[in-house]
Amino acid sequence: MDILLTLFLGQPLWMWLTFLSIMLALLVFDLGVLNREDHVIGVAESLKTSALYISLGVAFAGFVWWQMGTEPAAQYLTAFVVEKTLALDNIFVIALIFGFFAIPAAYQHRVLFWGILGVIVLRGIMIGLGATLVEQYHWVLYVFAGFLILTGVKMLCAGGAEEEPDLATNPVVRFLKRRLRVTDEIHGHGFTVKQTDPATGRTLRYATPLLLALIVIEIADLVFAVDSVPAVFTITTDPYIVYTSNIFAILGLRALYFALSAILRRFAYLKYALSVLLVFIGSKVFIADLMGWEKFPPVWSLGITFAILTAGVAYSLWKTRGDAGSPPPSPETDTASETR
Repeated sequence: MDILLTLFLGQPLWMWLTFLSIMLALLVFDLGVLNREDHVIGVAESLKTSALYISLGVAFAGFVWWQMGTEPAAQYLTAFVVEKTLALDNIFVIALIFGFFAIPAAYQHRVLFWGILGVIVLRGIMIGLGATLVEQYHWVLYVFAGFLILTGVKMLCAGGAEEEPDLATNPVVRFLKRRLRVTDEIHGHGFTVKQTDPATGRTLRYATPLLLALIVIEIADLVFAVDSVPAVFTITTDPYIVYTSNIFAILGLRALYFALSAILRRFAYLKYALSVLLVFIGSKVFIADLMGWEKFPPVWSLGITFAILTAGVAYSLWKTRGDAGSPPPSPETDTASETR
């Protein structure tokens, strides 16, 4: 039993095992019960599943409060909200990826589910490395903060506008297609399939577009993590809070994808709020030093974060009132197939 009390990245091992057990139970429930059969996930189902994940994510703050106190609980909630908001752009990119590879709606959840497993591992590695750097070289925290401020200012000066990525010329996609044997068609929900090589007559293993979509989504998540992980480290340097808030936020957002992907353009002006939020999060480190505080008050941070995001959502919905938003590229269209 003593081994369960052993500290791992600042917290007892049993707390890490508790979180990982919850994640495992949720993933088994998701794949084994909610989505045992491939099917198109409707808006109602997406909202219900997302509400479940968000409720569990918020409820986990109670566990953090019980074990670690009020301040860490406030830090967890702030990190949870920031990560979920910063990941909204990820939904738009996922929609583009599904459209480009012509992934049928019935199989999209399967890709996202296995993508979550990759996120759990990759985010863990990134956060572990980040925590080690911050612990040994405290000045790295100021680098993170400065990076966030510059990113926020850049987004604000750009007016929140970004060019839509061209996946046809994306170097990662082109590399994968050169290095892997890829089928032109979807073969059920399989990521790979055995086919006869027309050149040699041998039976070989081929990747399907589902596997390419999964790999590109994982790489896209790593790119988005470059912003979100430093942002959370400026809120708290506790790896347990950083990791748990990240994973709970991403779980809920992936579940919400099927409801949000068609109306994401209604939140086009939310980028202004995200710009201000990044500047605020980065500035907290310098403000705390200037004021002689050990750290920026977590409750203030949570309140200001909510205020910025609420203003951004309200402004975005007001500016796009009467506009239902244009849907993302349909995964069944001929044009999507042609891009392959």
